[in-house]
Amino acid sequence: MTYRQIKEKAADLLVKDDGDSKTSLIVDWAIIIMIILSILAIILESFAYLAIRYRVLFRNFETFTVIFFSVEYALRIWTADVIYPNARFPRLKYLFSFMALMDLLAILPWYLPFFSADLRFLRVVRMVRLFRLARVAKLGRHLSALQSIKRVIRLSASRLVVSLALCLAVMLLSAIVIYTVESTVQPEQFPNVIVSLWWAVMTLTTVGYGDVYPITTIGRIFAGVISLVDICIVAIPTGIIAAGFTTVMPKEEKEEIEEIEKEIEGEEAKQIYCPYCGKKLPH
Repeated sequence: MTYRQIKEKAADLLVKDDGDSKTSLIVDWAIIIMIILSILAIILESFAYLAIRYRVLFRNFETFTVIFFSVEYALRIWTADVIYPNARFPRLKYLFSFMALMDLLAILPWYLPFFSADLRFLRVVRMVRLFRLARVAKLGRHLSALQSIKRVIRLSASRLVVSLALCLAVMLLSAIVIYTVESTVQPEQFPNVIVSLWWAVMTLTTVGYGDVYPITTIGRIFAGVISLVDICIVAIPTGIIAAGFTTVMPKEEKEEIEEIEKEIEGEEAKQIYCPYCGKKLPH
């Protein structure tokens, strides 16, 4: 087997399985299981008594998962020219892709302490350890359902940007109005527009913690009106995504049906039938 053939074989194993290769399916599930186990370990490690009692086990497992994901990351860089054959700079195309950044963030916190022993740097590393949760995003590469969501968002991107911009504009306007109305009577609750933006966000998302609220008549009337308006505004992105699914899903189902029909036609073409009676002839 040549060097190129080895690289192509490795690329086939890394690309999401299409059902034709059992080995590729095993690799897919191995990566999925490792992601799930690593996230489970992060959750269990948050319990103080478990973190102390099984500290060595957690540390060894984290080292193993980082080595596993590092090998996967290195292989994806190595096989980038096979996965992206039409790209001018295939490795750069992969390195700056969203999934590559998630791959890097998933392993980066483990390597950072090797670059410095400074205590201030190590405090930053502890915060960066949150990036390990990027491993959840890695599931998107292997699960068809998440791929469908990705296609819907990409299809509806322009409309989602417009709707989100509208939401931001309404939130900012609400913060300015409520600050103007309430700051004179509640200077501690509404000291400036930025702090008032917290109230606007909670109102727009219909969460309403109740920690900050208007007490003036004008403020309450405005809060009631803006709450009704917010319900309609928040529903816009939801409607856009729902419409995207109605567009994408039938297309995917149609493609799947066409693939099945092609497979059936291919199987029928292999069969030999008698031109007179139509019965299958023995091989």
